Amino acid sequence: MPAVNITLSHPGPADASVDHAIQAIVAGASTAETCSTDLAVGPWDFDTRPGYGPGSSMGDVIPTVSPRQGELPREYREASEDELDARIRAAKATLGERVVVLGHFYQREEVVRHADYVGDSFQLANAALEHPDAEAIVFCGVHFMAETADLLSRPEQAVILPNLAAGCSMADMADIDQVEECWEQLAEVYGDMDAVDADGLVPVIPVTYMNSSAAIKGFVGRHGGIVCTSSNARTVLEWAFARGRRVLFFPDQHLGRNTAKAMGVPLEQMPMWNPRRPLGGASVSTLEDARVILWHGFCSVHRRFTVDQIEAARAEHPGVRVIVHPECPMEVVDAADEAGSTDYIRKAIEGATEPTTFAIGTEVNLVQRLAAQHPQHEIFCLDPVVCPCSTMYRIHPGYLAWVLEGLVDGRVVNRITVSADVAAPARVALERMLAAKPPAGRVEKAS
Repeated sequence: MPAVNITLSHPGPADASVDHAIQAIVAGASTAETCSTDLAVGPWDFDTRPGYGPGSSMGDVIPTVSPRQGELPREYREASEDELDARIRAAKATLGERVVVLGHFYQREEVVRHADYVGDSFQLANAALEHPDAEAIVFCGVHFMAETADLLSRPEQAVILPNLAAGCSMADMADIDQVEECWEQLAEVYGDMDAVDADGLVPVIPVTYMNSSAAIKGFVGRHGGIVCTSSNARTVLEWAFARGRRVLFFPDQHLGRNTAKAMGVPLEQMPMWNPRRPLGGASVSTLEDARVILWHGFCSVHRRFTVDQIEAARAEHPGVRVIVHPECPMEVVDAADEAGSTDYIRKAIEGATEPTTFAIGTEVNLVQRLAAQHPQHEIFCLDPVVCPCSTMYRIHPGYLAWVLEGLVDGRVVNRITVSADVAAPARVALERMLAAKPPAGRVEKAS
C-alpha cells in the first residue's frame, strides 16, 4: 500500500502528475508499465538504505560516503496530497520574501507547483541571485545543484535541499580522488600540464559538466578549466580548444561525444577514460592523438532511450518530431530529428505553431508536464516505461512542507554549504563559463 494517501483527482491525459500515473499502474487502474512499483511509496522508505532509490538509477553503484536523510516526522509521511499542498502554501505565505523555492524541470508536479522558479540547474542557480535579500533558498533538485546555488548566493543565505538523499548518480561517477589521479596519469603522458607549446596551447583543458560536485568544479577552476551546461557545451569546447591541445571532459561521456562530433572531431580522437584502469584503459599513442578524452560516466535517465524506441514512434506516428537530450547515446541523437537541452526542448514545443506530434527523449516528469501544458500537441515520452529520475523523485512534497515549516519555526535543516577552499576555484570555473558566450545568432544545441 502507498505510504501517502493519493487521490487521482485529475485523471486523464491532461494530468501532469507522474506520481498519479504510477499510483494508477500499481492500483491496476492503468495498463501502462513502470520500472519499479516501489515508486508508488514514499521515498522515506528508502532514506536509510544504501542506493539511489527506485527509478532510473536504481542499478547504479552509490558511493559509501553519500549523504543519508534522517527520518521524516510521521505527520509528513502520513499526510495526504491535499493536506501537504495546503501546508506548503500556508508556510510560503507566512515566510513571504524570506524564502525562494526553486524547482528543477525534472521534479514531480506536486513539488513544481510550489516553485517560484522552474528551470534547469544553471537557470535556477541564477534565479537565486535575483533574491539577494531572501534568508533561505529551498532547492528542489539534487545535491550538486544546491552546491552551485550556495556558490553563487550570499554567504548569509541558507541553501536547503529538502532531502539529503537526493544526489545524482552521474555526478557521483567522477569523484575528486579519481579525477586527481587521472590528471597525474595524464601528466606522465603529456609532461608539464602548464607548459605552453609553439601554438600557445597547454596539453589539456579540463571541462566539467554542471552535473558534477563542487569539488570537481574546484579542480577545474584550479587547472585552467571551465564548466559547461547542455545548452552551451559547444561554445565551452570552442573556448577550451582555443587554450588547450586536448579537452578532458567529465562526467558525462555522451554530452561530450555528441557535442564534439557535431564540431567535426573524429570518434577515434575521443578515447574513453575508465578511472578503474591504468591510463583509463587507453594506450599512450591513443592519448597522444586524442582531442577529447571522455570520462566513463552517463545519465541513467537518458541511457534508457534507444533507436528502437525512435523507430517505433515513427512507425506509429508518421511525421512525428523526435527531440532528445544530448545526454542520450550518440546513436539515439543521430536517429532523432533534433537534440538539445531541457530548455531547448521546452522552447521547441512552445514555438510549434501548428498541432504537432512530439516524441521526447528526456525525463518523464518534464515530458508529462509539457503534454499537459500544450494540449494542442500530442506529446509523449520515447520510453514507454514510466521510470523517473531516482534522485529527483526523492524530493517529495512531504519534505518540502517539513523544511518550510521548519523555517517558519526558526529552524534551518538540511543546509548545503561548500567550504571556502573549494568554493573559490569553483566560482572561477563558473565565471569562465558565464564569460564564454556563443556568437550572435547561434542557437545552441547539440546537433
